[in-house]
Amino acid sequence: MDKTVASAAQAVADIADGASLAVGGFGLCGIPSELIRALHDAGTSDLKVVSNNCGVDDWGLGVLLADRRISRMTSSYVGENKEFARQFLSGELEVELTPQGTLAERLRAGGAGVPAFFTATGVGTQVAEGGLPWRYAPDGSVALASPAKETRQFTVHGTTLNYVLEESIVCDFALVHAWKGDRQGNLVFHESARNFNPLVATAGRVTIAQVEQLLDVGEIRPEDVHTPGVYVQRVVAVGPDTEKRIERRTVRQRPDGAEETS
Repeated sequence: MDKTVASAAQAVADIADGASLAVGGFGLCGIPSELIRALHDAGTSDLKVVSNNCGVDDWGLGVLLADRRISRMTSSYVGENKEFARQFLSGELEVELTPQGTLAERLRAGGAGVPAFFTATGVGTQVAEGGLPWRYAPDGSVALASPAKETRQFTVHGTTLNYVLEESIVCDFALVHAWKGDRQGNLVFHESARNFNPLVATAGRVTIAQVEQLLDVGEIRPEDVHTPGVYVQRVVAVGPDTEKRIERRTVRQRPDGAEETS
């Protein structure tokens, strides 16, 4: 089955207002920027987005956020996006902050068909006990807070500890960026751009992959596949020259006096 589509615009055309969306990447590394741009151009709004963070003010998911296209974020941190912080603190945006490892496992569990799991992360804090601000009121008070979660004791390797129940995540759509992909949707991610992308790819009812290199079936060795095509419904080639940005650029002087980027 050939899952390729002609353009990013065509790939995201049926994402409707109010849809839930899982988006791969970490910071600006491995983000599906062309799919995000196409979604922005389409005017889609009221999106409920699950992603490790929300890009920066003028790139990635930050472009959607700046135009008030996102109504809710599930993330592990606010990151370098000042507009993200401003909208959250002013009550314009609902935000569910989730420990990073828990967020990763919630996505993985969703893709594996596991409805929920217990973890020790967050026990004894507002993550488990509830009360974390999800949405502020304009006066700075908490308009919506996180609910308390079920906790239970388990004995693991002879030690009894408390664990908190976390629900898995499945979204209407998932957007990912891959280094290579074939026409059946088998994907390979490049080094650190792998990050959240494989997890996100499994957590969408419809998964859309933008790929730098589009290959024919059989050109990717089975042992090199990071995400099997069974999880992917659409593939769009964006080329190796698709723009990539650095979240924060720092430089230091080399011994010979030339600048070195780190």
